Amino acid sequence: MSPALRSGQVAEAAGVNPQTLRYYERRGLLPEPERSNGGHRMYPPHTVATLRVIKAAQRLGFTLDEVAELLEAGAHRHGRSEAGLQQRARQKIDEIDAKIADLNVIRASLTEAVAAGCDDLTVCATSPTCPLPFAELAEEEHRGGSCC
Repeated sequence: MSPALRSGQVAEAAGVNPQTLRYYERRGLLPEPERSNGGHRMYPPHTVATLRVIKAAQRLGFTLDEVAELLEAGAHRHGRSEAGLQQRARQKIDEIDAKIADLNVIRASLTEAVAAGCDDLTVCATSPTCPLPFAELAEEEHRGGSCC
């Protein structure tokens, strides 16, 4: 059996801040570790791998809630062939595709504003030739669409 690791050792090995460990414990991503006689948190060595998985999943766009669900599903798959990653990854790809489409629209609008020589946002917004979608955004907000 491998020796338990203290907070600082785990944090350093996983490339995270020691406070991150406690935060992940509070969020339920990590189980509360055992304590040494001196009261130090003592983590099993596999905690380093779990932290690396959490950080990698975050870099792939998963929220901590989504990571928690994936970890929970993986821990309780009871003979099932998958732990939900396939479905979650497909959903994340769809979200990313939607964000890319939105960003392309934004980029096109800004490119038109640059090409039109827009230099003053207030003047541009009141000009009928303004390529930025101020009027469309105002209508959407008025209809109850999402805003800031």
